[in-house]
Amino acid sequence: MTTPAYPPKPSPGDRIAVISPSSGLPGLLPLPFELGLERLRKDYGLEPVEYPTTRKMGSTPQERADDIHAAFADPSVKAVIASIGGDDQITVLPLLDRELIRANPKPFFGWSDNTNLLAYLWNTGIVSYHGASVMAELGRPVAMDPLTAESVRAALFTSGAYELRPAERWRDVSRDWADPATFESEPETRPGTGWTWVNADRVVEGRSWGGCLEIVGWLLMADREVPHDLAVFDGGVLFLETSEELPSSEEVFRTLRNMGERGLLQRFSALLMGRARTWDFSRPNSPDEGARYAAEQREAVLRALRVYAPDMLIVFDVDLGHTDPQVVIPYGGAIRVDGPARRITVTY
Repeated sequence: MTTPAYPPKPSPGDRIAVISPSSGLPGLLPLPFELGLERLRKDYGLEPVEYPTTRKMGSTPQERADDIHAAFADPSVKAVIASIGGDDQITVLPLLDRELIRANPKPFFGWSDNTNLLAYLWNTGIVSYHGASVMAELGRPVAMDPLTAESVRAALFTSGAYELRPAERWRDVSRDWADPATFESEPETRPGTGWTWVNADRVVEGRSWGGCLEIVGWLLMADREVPHDLAVFDGGVLFLETSEELPSSEEVFRTLRNMGERGLLQRFSALLMGRARTWDFSRPNSPDEGARYAAEQREAVLRALRVYAPDMLIVFDVDLGHTDPQVVIPYGGAIRVDGPARRITVTY
């Protein structure tokens, strides 16, 4: 296994591929998608390039694999970004041409179900980027959150160290993307609560791996894109977060327990745990209910780590994954977690 390397970065004026490796939701919900494309052009100076399945619902895994290949193989395209997530990208992975992608390394941005492709690129030797979908972050009503916009810009165009900081305000409740009224006002936010540190008596520097916890569990079940030689993770930084499906605290504990039984948790020296998503249209929790859900999830994480990695440095409520604002995490890139100084620095 070679250490993932950073691919060349795009510059303003370059072309960026916009693909839908999971779901063609842009075809059903064009409002946030078109807004996201407009921001790629106006705010970031990039020219979006769409593919046959970008707006196509029900596309086959092979069709989506073909679009991934086309995006990476095109020398005029300098970066690739996912429109949104989904739930079956794991079926695309066996159809990908690893040598084609390895020969054409490019920054890929995506999260949620795109954890599949992020893990695939990690094993292909390419650092990628967990965060910044077109519909959710770039298509945020009225304006991107400033913390998100700054992180996306740094991840897209720079290659140095970037210090993360806790959100001053954050959002949990979503609104209907099909309703034009959604895009007439910014989402309601609430005051931030900062990060919570555990075993913060040391500094950890290492390469990152992880993503959406549910997808990581699926990859482990399918025995895909998780190296069998777990020594490659020694001293690394694990980052995890949960989706809008709001998995129960018991499910979170069991997934982590199984990762521990596989010998995976023990290899990492630090864990960045994303702020738990606590609201969905199917489960519109009150703030109190949401706080209870988040507290139960945190205890589930601690319960597993007390058994399998009791000394691990942990930071809870990092603004990564299914949350707003959202910071971009380099997948396979370098992360420094400074416990005594309470600082997290990523290298984009």
